[in-house]
Amino acid sequence: MKHKVKIPIDGVLDLHTFRPSEVKSLVPYYLKLCRKKNILTVRIIHGKGSATLLRTVHSILSKLDYVEDFALAPQQLGGWGATLVKLRPIGNRF
Repeated sequence: MKHKVKIPIDGVLDLHTFRPSEVKSLVPYYLKLCRKKNILTVRIIHGKGSATLLRTVHSILSKLDYVEDFALAPQQLGGWGATLVKLRPIGNRF
């Protein structure tokens, strides 16, 4: 049975409600939906833990051509438990 969770497309993706096996397909899918809504700054909450999920998220982001930049969030937005992502607008590859 597949895990189904409805999430708002509002620029904040909290990965705590998803299985680690879902992250590799979820992150690009969510970011594409954000771009369609012209949400170009996204916060991905991966938690602190052992930083395995952080490394997975950063690996995914580094391979997406529509990600302009990403970095750990400032302390008030989650510190190293979250990543801020800047997306390129649709139609603007570089």
